[in-house]
Amino acid sequence: MTELSDKLKSLGVQVGAKNLLPPKPRQGNSIEQVVDGRLHVTPFGEAFVVEQTYPPDYRHGNVALPLTTSLQPIADWANESRIATSNPHHLVFLDTETSGLAGGTGTYAFLIGLGRFSDNEFRLTQIFMRDPIEEPAALSALTEFLQPLDALVTFNGKSFDAPLLRNRYIVNRHDIPFADAAHLDLLPLARRLWRDRLESRALKSLEEHILGVTRTEDEVPGWLIPQIYFDYLQSGDARPMKGVLYHNAMDVVAMAALLNHIAQLLDDPLTFAVEHGIDIIAIGKLFEDLGRLDDAAKLYARGLELDLSEESFRETVRRYSYLQRKRGDVPSAIELWRGAAGTKQIYAYVELAKYYEHKARDYDQAIEQTRAALLIVKTESFSRDERKLWLKDLEHRLERLERKRGK
Repeated sequence: MTELSDKLKSLGVQVGAKNLLPPKPRQGNSIEQVVDGRLHVTPFGEAFVVEQTYPPDYRHGNVALPLTTSLQPIADWANESRIATSNPHHLVFLDTETSGLAGGTGTYAFLIGLGRFSDNEFRLTQIFMRDPIEEPAALSALTEFLQPLDALVTFNGKSFDAPLLRNRYIVNRHDIPFADAAHLDLLPLARRLWRDRLESRALKSLEEHILGVTRTEDEVPGWLIPQIYFDYLQSGDARPMKGVLYHNAMDVVAMAALLNHIAQLLDDPLTFAVEHGIDIIAIGKLFEDLGRLDDAAKLYARGLELDLSEESFRETVRRYSYLQRKRGDVPSAIELWRGAAGTKQIYAYVELAKYYEHKARDYDQAIEQTRAALLIVKTESFSRDERKLWLKDLEHRLERLERKRGK
């Protein structure tokens, strides 16, 4: 490293930040005049930092920030055991605002928001680059403020924030401070839980529909933020940046509230106040994927008692019937198949035919179920695509069953 530094110096390239020039003086309303912040000294120069504290009684919409339940179900879903064992004070919620939305080597994070629990409070730290020349200092400040760190919590951070910051650390030849930390990205989990009910799973949409939050008029759309920062660099007028800092702050706080809400939801969904049947079903699907079959069965049963669309009801009955068979509760599965056959669900006839053929050895009943399915499939009102899917299988099944009965 020394040899490389010497070569760079011989070429007139500045190494390190010791002799960096301060940012150019700007006319107009500086960031120091717009928001209440301070200068934080790092080995690479000064970083501008804005700090806020949210008291123990603060609620983001209808949700408190401090974690009150175990993160074990979330850790199981994420396949990351360290999330469950992390010290809550060592969880860091991270969100960046960048000079471009597409990423890439030319994109940098000009605003980095960090949130962490401290006793019963939630502390928000925002590192703002007044000028791109301050990037080494901003990254150094980020390294400092991340400690101690057990796990990062982000929203789409595995695809965007973390790779972007990793790249900026590499470009600036800094060690990556979160390289060994666990990482929980809330976006994929939110999609699992609410994709069947909410049209958008963007963080602002989840705030509104899940947390009960509507942002103030200070909010600025995310897609405008790179241009706002570019305009600030050109004009030196930081007044529009106040809305950007608000946007970033709300994103970080919303992640903390969302994590607490999801943790409570997954800890005991049968007693948690879940208003929508489709949400109960989504948790059931997640638990089924995790191998928690008994819990999934209870959730499917509860969800079927609540308001569901016809399509969701039928799909849930299908999943529930297969789950009951997997659990060994065949009588319950048969009851569900008979109910579904009553609404002309072809799969239900097929499952009943399979049961009578292979388990009960009642070929007459198996043939009866198969013929009933064929009658439905051959009606003009039946979907042509569905007919192609089922007809050949049903005809082959009927032929085989009639041979078996004839023996």
